[in-house]
Amino acid sequence: MVKEKGDFLRKAKLSVPAFSLFLFVLFSAVWIPHLKEVSQVGRLTEEILFSADLRRQPSSEEMLELAGEWESPGEAVALYWLESDFLREETDLSAENLAEKRERWAVRPEWSGYVSACRAVWDDVVYFPVAEVSGHRKLTVSFEDSWLFGRSYGGERGHEGTDLMPSVNERGLYPVVSMTDGTVESKGWLELGGYRLGISAPGGAYFYYAHLDSYADIEEGDQVKAGDLLGYMGDTGYSEVEGTTGNFPVHLHLGIYIYPGGKEISVNPYPVLKLVEDAQIKCLGPAMR
Repeated sequence: MVKEKGDFLRKAKLSVPAFSLFLFVLFSAVWIPHLKEVSQVGRLTEEILFSADLRRQPSSEEMLELAGEWESPGEAVALYWLESDFLREETDLSAENLAEKRERWAVRPEWSGYVSACRAVWDDVVYFPVAEVSGHRKLTVSFEDSWLFGRSYGGERGHEGTDLMPSVNERGLYPVVSMTDGTVESKGWLELGGYRLGISAPGGAYFYYAHLDSYADIEEGDQVKAGDLLGYMGDTGYSEVEGTTGNFPVHLHLGIYIYPGGKEISVNPYPVLKLVEDAQIKCLGPAMR
């Protein structure tokens, strides 16, 4: 009897590590994926609309390709950011499984405001803002992601936009067109922006075109269509004196602003510009006007 009792205890002791391993495997298989999903879903909060992540609009070639394939580029981008934690993690998101991924986010109360903000930035954009000049195929523009790069005029600040630089540094040569349909909300001189136009797109985003040399026949309150001529690229601004030029090279400053909860927020235009980089409309150059 004593021997049998000893054998039983030894077997019991030997089974403890095996049982612990079983519990660990079970936990890993069931709870770790659950905890990961809970963590992912927790990314979508009211604060996301005011986060640095949303403002910088991070992008990748894969994300831009997906946005170009989906009916709503803004919704595709919104899902991609949530699934990848704003590109910090790899994701298997594709056009085929986009609807499936959407289901777990759309039930969240914060989804509506978040996706509306993303759609405001991405969905109304049709054309690249600098048109191809008829008869001047060699005229090109370049741009880089200069989001929040330092600027010093008027005090130290971050650059809230993207500068599109022409291959020929000549004011009044490059046509600037509206990227979207919309309403002209503002026109005229600003110390920083020089001659500028501000257009509110249908989704609520405000597209800001600055440092223009001259305007097309356009006034505040006018309705514009995507591709309509707004004016010509220049180098106006950085002065309280209207009409000042020459304080920097000719270029177009593009800014994009959204208004969640009535608060103005600037977002990085660079990824949107990359999406429509090849969507240039043709316009007349100055010699053909």
